[in-house]
Amino acid sequence: MTDSQRPAADIPPNSWEFETRPLIKPTGFREYDARWWFGHPGSDKAPELNLYGVQALGLGLGTLMHELGVAPHIVTGHDFRSYSLSVKQALEVGLMQAGVTVHDIGLALSPMAYFAQFDLDIPAVAMVTASHNSNGWTGVKMGVERPLTFGPDEMSRLKTIVLEGLGKARAGGGYVRADGVRERYIADLVGGFKAKRKLKVVAACGNGTAGAFAPQALEAMGVEVVALNCDLDHTFPNYNPNPEDMKMLHALAEAVREHKADVGLAFDGDGDRCGVVDNEGEEIFADKVGLMLARDLSAEHKGATFVVDVKSTGLYATDPVLKANGAKTDYFKTGHSYIKRRSHKLGALAGFEKSGHFFLQPPVGKGYDCGLTAARCVIAMLDNNPDSSMADLKRALPVSYGSPTMSPACADEVKYDVVERIIASFEDKKAKREKVAGRAIVDVNTVNGVRFTFADGAWGLIRASSNTPNLVVVVESLASKEDVSAIFAAIKQELAKYPEVGAFDQEI
Repeated sequence: MTDSQRPAADIPPNSWEFETRPLIKPTGFREYDARWWFGHPGSDKAPELNLYGVQALGLGLGTLMHELGVAPHIVTGHDFRSYSLSVKQALEVGLMQAGVTVHDIGLALSPMAYFAQFDLDIPAVAMVTASHNSNGWTGVKMGVERPLTFGPDEMSRLKTIVLEGLGKARAGGGYVRADGVRERYIADLVGGFKAKRKLKVVAACGNGTAGAFAPQALEAMGVEVVALNCDLDHTFPNYNPNPEDMKMLHALAEAVREHKADVGLAFDGDGDRCGVVDNEGEEIFADKVGLMLARDLSAEHKGATFVVDVKSTGLYATDPVLKANGAKTDYFKTGHSYIKRRSHKLGALAGFEKSGHFFLQPPVGKGYDCGLTAARCVIAMLDNNPDSSMADLKRALPVSYGSPTMSPACADEVKYDVVERIIASFEDKKAKREKVAGRAIVDVNTVNGVRFTFADGAWGLIRASSNTPNLVVVVESLASKEDVSAIFAAIKQELAKYPEVGAFDQEI
């Protein structure tokens, strides 16, 4: 590969070089997927990736497939953004250049792309999506071992191949347009399930890709659907399709109250996550939804194992219903790839993330994260408890008070170093029994950032985001909302020591 074909880390837009040479910012290769600022008309932020860069990524991915001994066939799909089709086609050019046959399923949800690996009997997947990120972002979720996606080892090798120009062109590549996958995906996830209760469900999609799937799938499950912002509009005129964003959840809550619905379900930009609002218009954070589902599922599957991420409520470890059902809980690193792999490795019945990723393993699901499969499980849970509302099931849980996921800005280049310094600070506080929010820390978990815990079970988490230039902060207390605020204030006081940390996207 000549120097002009080797990806550059920084190329000014609107220039000769931008139109003739691959641009790929190295930080876009993240822990388990790829995510770059691609830009959009009127953006004042310089792009981190151009279309030649995407082609180089495709060539590198195809080369890695050959290296791993994977059959040279791959499923490709794209989410609903103004530029996603162009990005996908550039990726496909690179894959075909590497001698890989591309099976293009068109506009898709990420779980539809994962389903297509089984449906078409193809080993690999490359889904072009920015997930819940705002417009201007793009990325690729990849895997070569269904139902798993890449972890750090594969992403590190892919990064080396692409940035060092080690991609190898081969003959034999091709293109197939695969039709009918959407219909088969919906039929598979519904799986003949029909709600026995008469239920009204508000489906919020934030004008993202899920709007072309959720209403039809939910209606096939036998519920009455109120569609909220389900028309496709890649400008996202109402709010970002992100079930952790309080703006989306508040809009959903208002619609639930207005329509007197039994439950509200929110789906993110690529449909692999689900957020929930109860019949009283109260948001239920996804870790609590996971606990409710674990209770329901473990009643039928005694002794089941559940995997949850470190952002999730500590109630999984103490819940009396899970204990009575013989259930076991494993806390692991946050990230869809990590929880998916851990659930697969342990033979868990399900994995849950606070972000709204639900990994339903056989016989409930196929093992990948699918917001609509999670929605089916919520509806089935209501069916299994005919005398209880969603709010009743929430109130039946042990009491705890949690924060939303909050994300202060921190550049990709420095965020991991900042978190290492924060970890050292909290380990020092524990060793010295220094008071934080009025009490001593009894445990520090560093499997993914730092999760510090007090004797009364309250805890706070600070970690680096795996896919955006941010840190992630979550707090839970068993005592009160005021205690949540006090712990958050202590975290803000700690973060103020680091000039690299900027403003929060949302606060308590």
